Amino acid sequence: MQYIDDAEFQIAIDLDNGARISSITWRDLQFTVPYRGGPLDYGWYAMGPWAGRIRDGIMRGGDGEEIQLPTNITPPHAIHGFGFTSSWQEIGPGRSLLHLPKPYGGATFEQTIEVLDDAVRWSLEYDPGDCILPAWFGMHPWFARDLDRGGSAEIEFKAAKMLKRDDEGMPTGEFVTPSNGTWDDAFTEIQGVPAVIWEDAARIDIESDAPWWVVYNEDSDGVCIEPQTAPPDAQNLGISGEHYIEALFVFSEV
Repeated sequence: MQYIDDAEFQIAIDLDNGARISSITWRDLQFTVPYRGGPLDYGWYAMGPWAGRIRDGIMRGGDGEEIQLPTNITPPHAIHGFGFTSSWQEIGPGRSLLHLPKPYGGATFEQTIEVLDDAVRWSLEYDPGDCILPAWFGMHPWFARDLDRGGSAEIEFKAAKMLKRDDEGMPTGEFVTPSNGTWDDAFTEIQGVPAVIWEDAARIDIESDAPWWVVYNEDSDGVCIEPQTAPPDAQNLGISGEHYIEALFVFSEV
């Protein structure tokens, strides 16, 4: 475990379970969804070397070769990479490193979490080494639906474009006007600063220049706003992503 103990924040990072933030308290309020039986749906974790699902778990190498990725968590598709189920190495205060397994052998994934006044800065960097496979990644924070006080979490989010999903929930590559209501969708060209708000308690603004975001609010225990370098199934959509991303999570009372 890694711990960050600041005047306002107390953060626990579980290195053996995806280097995820398993607990984050600010002014005595707990903002993470606790463990619920599986690796997908708790804490705040990094997704990489791919974020979201890959259709049928098929990755294509530089020579067009088809490479089968693990699909055991959400069959028949691969999901969220290797980071969130791996044990990471501590390399400094709030810093951790993952040497990725095959077929991404030789590549590494680095995470840095630091406190800046009333904000947490979270950054991820991918180094491909000799690996030529495509990579895209992002952050998957599970914000608790309810805190010890105040109202239930509400999302403040607006974007110009949303990817249409097919009957399997996979993006088709076609853009549509963002819908209202519940989401499990990928967006681009966001407008304003995304936020999660608990009335009469707290607010978290998420400042990032990430080109893609996934929003999920269909769960009774938590909501997710996920900055990403590219959308789910990016390779099959012909979309590539940068090898660095960071986001600033700014906490305030409301």
